[in-house]
Amino acid sequence: VIKTVYDRIAAMRKAGGDDLDIIIENHSNTDTISAIQIGRALEDLRIFYYEEPCHPLNVESMVEIKNKVNIPIASGERIYTRYGYRPFLEKRALHVIQPDICLCGGLTEAKKICDMAQVYDIGVQIHVCGGPIATAAALQLEATIPNFVIHEEHNANLTSAFVKGGKYYYAPKDGYYTVPELPGIGQEMSEFYIANAKKVVIE
Repeated sequence: VIKTVYDRIAAMRKAGGDDLDIIIENHSNTDTISAIQIGRALEDLRIFYYEEPCHPLNVESMVEIKNKVNIPIASGERIYTRYGYRPFLEKRALHVIQPDICLCGGLTEAKKICDMAQVYDIGVQIHVCGGPIATAAALQLEATIPNFVIHEEHNANLTSAFVKGGKYYYAPKDGYYTVPELPGIGQEMSEFYIANAKKVVIE
């Protein structure tokens, strides 16, 4: 299994060249031992970072992986509020945090989490797998923090439901986003989405 993983990632590196940033997304489907074995096998392929190599709420497992694998470790889409992030920051368990604005407590809480991470010299990639509102909110927050690393362009953002979901469609051009300068977060739900949304009436 490890050889199969290595061969596939090596093929990506060969096809994409030296300028391709490769992120290994485990989504905590591996346990600590498996994550260490796979991570060590991939070290020579210059992995950008290793995402959720173990359960996202087990800080000691994350520390063990970080200490035994020479790849930057990222996690956070399922870590909630400043208090959830605190042990990961204090133990320096992560190199990159990935708070989800929609899950970690909103824009204000996410900003506080990012500021806490800066104190520990930890980078930020906001987790974005939501719709056009989540994308716009992430862009606004990322523009305000000095420890921003990379914006997540989820494949869901390419689907017609997401494209039609917002009044404006934001997508990267030549690998870069332009931060919206419209009022608020620079996004609103589209008339199409509002007209076609499920409606529930409680009497």
